[in-house]
Amino acid sequence: MNGTKLPDGGVLYDESDDDEDDVIQPEAEAASSLAGVQWNEGWKNESGLKGADLIAEFVKHLPNAPGVYRMFNEAGDVLYVGKARSLKKRVSNYAQGRVHSNRLSKMVRETTQMEFVTTRTETEALLLEANLIKRLRPRFNVLLRDDKSFPYIMITGDHRAPAIYKHRGARARKGNYFGPFASASAVGRTINSLQRAFLLRTCTDSVFESRTRPCLLFQIKRCSGPCTYEISDSDYGLLVQEAKDFLSGKSQSVKATIASQMAEASADLDFERAAVYRDRLASLSHVQSHQGINPAGVEEADVFAIYHEGGLTCIQVFFFRAGQNWGNQAYFPKADPQLQGSEVLNAFLAQFYDDKPVPRQILLSETIEEQALLADALSEKAGYKVTISVPQRGEKKDLSDHVLANAREAHGRRLAETASQERLLKGFAETFALPYVPRRIEIYDNSHIMGTNAVGGMVVAGPEGFMKGQYRKFNIKSTDITPGDDFGMMREVMTRRFSRLLKEEGLPDRSALPSQEDAVDAGFPAWPDVILIDGGQGQMSAVRKILDELGIRQVVTAIGVAKGVDRDAGRERFFADDRSDFSLPPRDPVLYFIQRLRDEAHRFAIGSHRARRKKEMVKNPLDEISGIGPSRKRALLQHFGTAKAVSRAGITDLMTVEGISESVAKQIYNHFHENRSS
Repeated sequence: MNGTKLPDGGVLYDESDDDEDDVIQPEAEAASSLAGVQWNEGWKNESGLKGADLIAEFVKHLPNAPGVYRMFNEAGDVLYVGKARSLKKRVSNYAQGRVHSNRLSKMVRETTQMEFVTTRTETEALLLEANLIKRLRPRFNVLLRDDKSFPYIMITGDHRAPAIYKHRGARARKGNYFGPFASASAVGRTINSLQRAFLLRTCTDSVFESRTRPCLLFQIKRCSGPCTYEISDSDYGLLVQEAKDFLSGKSQSVKATIASQMAEASADLDFERAAVYRDRLASLSHVQSHQGINPAGVEEADVFAIYHEGGLTCIQVFFFRAGQNWGNQAYFPKADPQLQGSEVLNAFLAQFYDDKPVPRQILLSETIEEQALLADALSEKAGYKVTISVPQRGEKKDLSDHVLANAREAHGRRLAETASQERLLKGFAETFALPYVPRRIEIYDNSHIMGTNAVGGMVVAGPEGFMKGQYRKFNIKSTDITPGDDFGMMREVMTRRFSRLLKEEGLPDRSALPSQEDAVDAGFPAWPDVILIDGGQGQMSAVRKILDELGIRQVVTAIGVAKGVDRDAGRERFFADDRSDFSLPPRDPVLYFIQRLRDEAHRFAIGSHRARRKKEMVKNPLDEISGIGPSRKRALLQHFGTAKAVSRAGITDLMTVEGISESVAKQIYNHFHENRSS
């Protein structure tokens, strides 16, 4: 390939200029991540051509080689990313009008520039295309939405007493990873049961090193106590190996071993030890009882099924690892309603495995066009043979049908929720006399205790419900705000939010409302149509003043929601421009809708405040020393046990720690001994 593979990391969205704590979505997709890829424009468009005429000129300069192409509009936005076995033949189809639908015809008309990159093989082109689609999110591609990293179980491998943890993200730490699990709750339940079955520790390394006596988990038989040598390292290692075997699919042999140990203890009349083995067996059975269906012929596989109807597509995936069902998840990719289900599934699979481990077997509910090519690409990526098949009979066919039934049910639920949400948004527009149905509503709330650890929260709702990937939190920074001044906090939040929005997006054009098709193509808007403020007239006055100063009073509708008499739900008062405050009937669906929006903002703001308060409470004194990063901090705590012990250590003692030089040791010593000479 001409260029290196794109990095897997995403860009963190931040609503402040210099405070990374405002970021709450580490899984957010990158707007652009193209460093290292050598794109070739092939032919410079200096003639003002666009659409099919422009593409026809590009075709003259393209090779009959595999590669990836990008199409841009006049504003420089990426409209479409595609791959081809032959760039020349594939791109010529656009010049000749061979497209799937009116929507793609519109894409061709809007194209004012193209870029290309050639690859050695079509499989490389497929992997690069999937990577680019996920990061650039072109409006005319099939897009994988709600794509979050899956949780795993990790057993560490860099400590004398390995621990078992829940893990997300990059696999930077040495150890064994088991997964993916469909949800964090599934991981939590499994770890809970594995603790009882194998008595592995779950504490952090720093806590482990500082223990002088066993903790409560040892007393309630949830840990074997390796921290204080209640169990030898060799015996603990046997427990760790049993846990790894169980998670690797050798569950029957592990259970047989424990059962024989229980029988042996019983024969020796050691009934207390036998009861321990009995409880461990019960815990293992509990793990497997929560796994749902466990087909004997499926050891390691992902099973996909697609249901496509009414302009909505649902793809359901079940994860099987070590012969156990580790959960399932439904996806609703953004796709042209005129595309066939197999076309959507084909594009979805390539994006799905762009940043996830690939199982050795993938089962599908229907055949896809590029099945063999995708299998080759995933095999190349994984380093072992990956098979993709559509079961026709037997246990695997029954499993595929079961997954398809789940996809159909999830599809029906989403259609019902979407229809209900659309009715509520229409009712909301009528209640507040809005000129059009809002597509983006932002709800704001503040949370603090006596002005400390103040946080502003923003939640977002749209036609598909709450858009959690759009949530933002704002750590209140201003030193001019009197502690507890809610008006001042709201002023800061509004100023930071809309100043940044103006800088990045510019003023929205409200002169002409987009058609439904244009709205779908454009995706979720960046600018809110309505902002809801949790507060009354005072809060609204502060907000209106900010909107006036920024010159956006006419493009954003602000509505205040006061809790009403005695703060009772159902007696809220609403404050909007050009009308007196009013209430809604107690059983009005729009009232319930607004209450739900406000409660979600309240929940998010309180959660953000608690997280910040907890972070302050567990702040380590070593964090305040310049030059002491995570590695040195970990080394110091592992050597001395606690930060207090570090503060009492002399320079010579500090220098015995790996990575601590004499100058760093003096710096640490002087930090804790300000009034003494070094």
